[in-house]
Amino acid sequence: MTSRAAPAAWTSALGRYAGAASRFTAYAVDVLISWAAFTLGLAGVSFAILIVTGRSVSWRPAGGIAVGVVLAAWEIAYFGYCWATAGRTPGMALLGLRVVRADGAELDPWRGVLRALVFPLSIILCGLGFVGILVQREHRALHDLLAGTAVIYSWDARAVRLRHLTQTASRPYPDLD
Repeated sequence: MTSRAAPAAWTSALGRYAGAASRFTAYAVDVLISWAAFTLGLAGVSFAILIVTGRSVSWRPAGGIAVGVVLAAWEIAYFGYCWATAGRTPGMALLGLRVVRADGAELDPWRGVLRALVFPLSIILCGLGFVGILVQREHRALHDLLAGTAVIYSWDARAVRLRHLTQTASRPYPDLD
């Protein structure tokens, strides 16, 4: 016998400040996506150089600093573009997170770019820029404070549950699916 939670127990997280675990998980997903895209782009450039010049390109020791600078620029562009255009990155969308202005309004594109530009400060300061996520009520990191942004949950658990219940109720034999 299974017990089901009463519909009143299904609360909504819509508009609540996102916590450290969901923000970190979204960031980890985004790092994997952006590094995969960067690696594929680097491989594409290497292949194009090989086709055009007939010479193989090695990105290892000699180009280490240059590749590092290009990677840093790519990461800022990746996050800045995602935040400026959609207010979320693919990892944030997967976890139902969204970046908004500190007052809860939609994110201005320039704030998304500013957030991406100051984001490295949270890392450069030995990670101390992220302490605010753990100790503040709004869970805002240093880059959120500087850009005037906050990260919230943008999905509604109650709406998802109701949508699931209506889909289940509309099927004549739900156990056979």
